[in-house]
Amino acid sequence: MGAKIEDKSVSFSYVSKETDCGIVLFDKNTLKEKQKIPFPPEYTVGDVHFMRVSGISMENTAYCFFERDRYVTDIRARAFCGSRIYGKEEIWEKAARPAKFISQDYDWEEDESPHIPYEESFCYCLHVRGFTRHASSKVKAKGTFKGLTEKIPYLKELGVTTLELQPVYEFAELERRTALESPYLSMSSITSMESITSMESITAMESLSSIDKERVPEGGKKLNYWGYTKGCYYSPKNSYAYTEDAAAECKDMVKALHRNGLEVVLQFYFTDEISESEIAEILHYWVMEYHVDGFHLKGGHIPAGALAEDPALAKTKLWYYGFPDRAQESFPSGLNGKEKRRLAEYRDAYRYDMRRFLKGDEGMLPAVMYHLRHNPAGCGQINYLTNYDGFTLMDLVSYDRKHNESNGEDNRDGTDYNASWNCGQEGKSRRKAVLALRKRQIKNALLLLFFSQGTPLIFMGDEFGNSQGGNNNPYCQDNEITWLNWKNIESNSEILAFVKELAAVRKAHPVLRQDREVRLMDYGACGYPDASYHGMAPWKPDTTGYSRQIGVMYCGKYVRKDTRQHDDFFYIAYNLHWEPYEFALPKLPKGVQWELCIASAAAQEKKAAEEAEQQRVVLSGRSICVFIGKEQPIVRQNERKHENSESF
Repeated sequence: MGAKIEDKSVSFSYVSKETDCGIVLFDKNTLKEKQKIPFPPEYTVGDVHFMRVSGISMENTAYCFFERDRYVTDIRARAFCGSRIYGKEEIWEKAARPAKFISQDYDWEEDESPHIPYEESFCYCLHVRGFTRHASSKVKAKGTFKGLTEKIPYLKELGVTTLELQPVYEFAELERRTALESPYLSMSSITSMESITSMESITAMESLSSIDKERVPEGGKKLNYWGYTKGCYYSPKNSYAYTEDAAAECKDMVKALHRNGLEVVLQFYFTDEISESEIAEILHYWVMEYHVDGFHLKGGHIPAGALAEDPALAKTKLWYYGFPDRAQESFPSGLNGKEKRRLAEYRDAYRYDMRRFLKGDEGMLPAVMYHLRHNPAGCGQINYLTNYDGFTLMDLVSYDRKHNESNGEDNRDGTDYNASWNCGQEGKSRRKAVLALRKRQIKNALLLLFFSQGTPLIFMGDEFGNSQGGNNNPYCQDNEITWLNWKNIESNSEILAFVKELAAVRKAHPVLRQDREVRLMDYGACGYPDASYHGMAPWKPDTTGYSRQIGVMYCGKYVRKDTRQHDDFFYIAYNLHWEPYEFALPKLPKGVQWELCIASAAAQEKKAAEEAEQQRVVLSGRSICVFIGKEQPIVRQNERKHENSESF
């Protein structure tokens, strides 16, 4: 459907119940109408009208359709004229938007998808404009596909493998609704996680909007910064392009990411009127035309089961809120000679349960123990504590309440349920104790995320303490609330270094990121279960309602680092109570000793390292320590025996 270039002519196809319909050709530079061409009655099948037109100057011509005296935008157009200035409204003749013809010749230079397994992935969600729009980004092409490409070295250094991009298809940036017509999401009355999960898949971001008084002061028009609305799904967004050719620039970005070993997963929000067959057609188009690696499917009527079984998407990652069991039970055909999961669950349950545990709520251990190990063999699990909606990681530890006043809806929009804690002071603080606690809580959150068995995902800027000033719903903010301030890399360099360390440790140790869920059994007959829970005494976790501590041990004998060597033992001690807690580390095989690997509380590092040798450690309040079982050199073992005999 739409317009397709064939040799030196263009084939047009259009669906309409009107018999008086056709094509309007414009001069692409002046947008003055040049010609109206009706569809001949004999070129009609049902409600589909079609014809081939020759003699069109592709470089100088734009087009749209017409029905009687009404002009109609081709929603299947591959590119559009104008709209390169973000947030600037352009009124086209009779409200139609002229499309343009683009070259179908593009040199992909033997481009290939990295096909990264979920167990090896580290995902990073971002908004293309907000990622580099701020002056501090120091890129030439700010707020564009090209600007994102300039940041590839940073993403690789961080350890990211997979980018999730908020909508990059063409959508209306300004919506014609008044504040009273603007829906807002209030979740203050919701008490169960099932309610939150069901709402997010149906109404979570369905064209939420409000008046941005600074940017659009007149006419009741509002900015749609996120793009969760019906769009022209076949065209990359013009205002996200630095050049005049958004399609080529988007392809350049994907090709550059692939060349550097990074994947691209696109968010697509489909409104209810988009048919199941059209959803599949759109996804096929982006896979074939733009080589994207996957999709995060959003909307209330997604044919998840059908898409999971679509042969054309057999090597494409699909993220959704819940796939049918039938789809999860079947692996795709081998990718790179190995079976890999391509489906993944994307749920809020992990986010809110882990947040509640982080701030010290009672009764969370059963859910936390489940989330730490949940990693189905037939379906990946995308874990996140923050995302584009809700608080950033810095705001999660800085605000008890949302602060969306700048959205123009009297702070009614956005979720009221954040499971956040401000560490003793709302918003910005200069108190050293508050700042130190916030930093430790951020590290605790990151440790929870990276040491869960699923696939970790962070939102852009969380790695260096980006704040949105407590705004948990900045869907209409195109300003410093949503633009990353890259100067925070300097002020929060410790957090950035911590994220890099976690990503490196996770990458180096496959026991921390297995390709299926641990069984909590000694099925390898090696004397240890693959994973186990512990408490003040080994093998005896305290899961009572008031407990906020748990120790988790992973046995490296079940996973190999390479063809010759098994992985190491790991023990993670989680103490999210505000009081100190003693953990007893399980006894390791002969010649292996616990050593401190990572600690969220810097002041505790030396003490924990010394206590590890005694196999009993006391964690300070609200802290997490990671220990690794290291094989001791023979010489060192003999020295220790000698020291012990002298002491005796």
